[in-house]
Amino acid sequence: MAAHLSSGRVNLTALREAGRRELREFLDKCAGSKAIVWDEYLTGPFGLIAQYSLLKEHEVEKMFTLKPGRLPPADVKNIIFFVRPKLELMDIITDNVLREDRGRSPQRDFHILFVPRRSLLCEQWLKEQGVLGSFIHREQYSLDLIPFDGDLLSMESESAFKECYLESDQTSLYHAAKGLMTLQALYGTIPQIFGKGDCARHVANMMIRMKREFPGSQNSIFPVFDTLLLLDRNVDLLTPLATQLTYEGLIDEIYGIQNTYVKLPPEKFAPKKQGEGGKDLPTEPKKLQLNSAEELYAEIRDKNFNAVGSVLSKKAKIISAAFEERHHAKTVGEIKQFVSQLPHMQAARSSLANHTSIAELIKDITTSEDFFDNLTVEQEFMSGIDTDKVNNYIEDCIAQKHPLIKILRLVCLQSVCNSGLKQKVLDHYKREILQTYGYEHVLTLNNLEKAGLLKPQTGGRNNYPTIRKTLRLWMDDVNEQNPNDISYVYSGYAPLSVRLAQLLARPGWRSIEEVLKMLPGPHFEERQQLPTGLQKKRQHGENRVTLVFFLGGVTYAEIAALRFLSQMEDGGTEYVIATTKLINGTTWMKSLMEKLEPPPF
Repeated sequence: MAAHLSSGRVNLTALREAGRRELREFLDKCAGSKAIVWDEYLTGPFGLIAQYSLLKEHEVEKMFTLKPGRLPPADVKNIIFFVRPKLELMDIITDNVLREDRGRSPQRDFHILFVPRRSLLCEQWLKEQGVLGSFIHREQYSLDLIPFDGDLLSMESESAFKECYLESDQTSLYHAAKGLMTLQALYGTIPQIFGKGDCARHVANMMIRMKREFPGSQNSIFPVFDTLLLLDRNVDLLTPLATQLTYEGLIDEIYGIQNTYVKLPPEKFAPKKQGEGGKDLPTEPKKLQLNSAEELYAEIRDKNFNAVGSVLSKKAKIISAAFEERHHAKTVGEIKQFVSQLPHMQAARSSLANHTSIAELIKDITTSEDFFDNLTVEQEFMSGIDTDKVNNYIEDCIAQKHPLIKILRLVCLQSVCNSGLKQKVLDHYKREILQTYGYEHVLTLNNLEKAGLLKPQTGGRNNYPTIRKTLRLWMDDVNEQNPNDISYVYSGYAPLSVRLAQLLARPGWRSIEEVLKMLPGPHFEERQQLPTGLQKKRQHGENRVTLVFFLGGVTYAEIAALRFLSQMEDGGTEYVIATTKLINGTTWMKSLMEKLEPPPF
């Protein structure tokens, strides 16, 4: 199944189709009516591959969430568990199976589908519980890279960063390598691989080994991607800690986007009726899907938030002018023409109303004093001001018991912008945090240190100023309305990760060897031989396509910066983005936090 470039973008439908085909084949093995019992974490990602209609076509009649106890009654022949290979989930499945009424007729058949891999450990566990034999089909569904948008793939593995950097568990890297092999099977061998970081090196090694072990994986598809860039998240720990300032980034920072959906406070979306005084305000959060299928969102998602208002007001004028046209439609032909455009116009109007409401919600927050103070401190750190001493604002926030995650993000940001803190500054912060928020957070502080986020400065040297100047990470004169540099996504700070991608494309990493050595992990280049006849001869003006894979998570602001580079007139490179997880500073911190549970007595 060859895939092609469509309208300047890699067409990711081939990947989605392959996922659907694998799902259909499995469902057809379980003949008869079915109920699916879902590991709740998988429902979001699955929804991006297959709609409910596909499941219905294959006789799926009921869907339940996996939880302990008896399974809900369902008059079906098959019960299929869709689960991640985690031991705590095996306990719940065991409970479900053991409580099944063996006396009932007809008997129900059990099956289990592991996502993304079968696990010997889990199967051994089920065997010890005496239920392994109850499963007729035990298979795996390799849901590695899920298409989130036309240029975005994610594994949605929430613990990948923690596993790689704190637990030395490389399972998610294996899944990443497998996902890249699947991608190459669909879109051709990627001739050039560049990487930076230990995890990147590891993934590249696994890919090369897998290719050697499966010589049949050499396919004769013309390569869609010219280059793969593997980047470790810990090469750039700074970017996710800062507050994203693009429209999509702020939606994620404030409300959290999950599997392309966001839940928003409903009061801004209530239909305004005259004279009712708003007595029936909706209480359910408003759930919206956010992706580039919606024209307006595609246009504003990657803009700096300060540039969104003017686009929305322009759009409002265009739409009301279009609706005015109806008064000028005289002939039957003109009226027909107007009516045919109506559905599109109404969709545009409702989309505008939604985004105007969201922008108002965000503006309430971004214009607050607290947001401004927080941002000022972030920007001082990123531009190298006062990073080596205890910060007054952070101390005040701790004294006023602001949310712990906010404190941790700021303290880690200061540490990263100073290549670690002086021991007495670090000890001071730790003491203040533990005394105010409780000693149970000592494990969290330990995790942050292990991950390199909050650590003492070793060797007494701060490399950040050199890195900042060489890579031009801080730009004083940033243009938010019509940007000419990626630093617009953080109003002055250019994401280090994206700067590395930009410099790799032109003039190449040789120009920054010294700085690369200051960043953690090795940097490397590998070439994959292409069968003869598949080497690309580039047409004049044809763009190169680079797949950037973030191992350990990527933020929406980084995605916006890469899209900005793709759209640059003289850029010459188009980017497709893949990651283990879409993250922001808050979700990332949460994944590293651990509470010491009080003893049960």
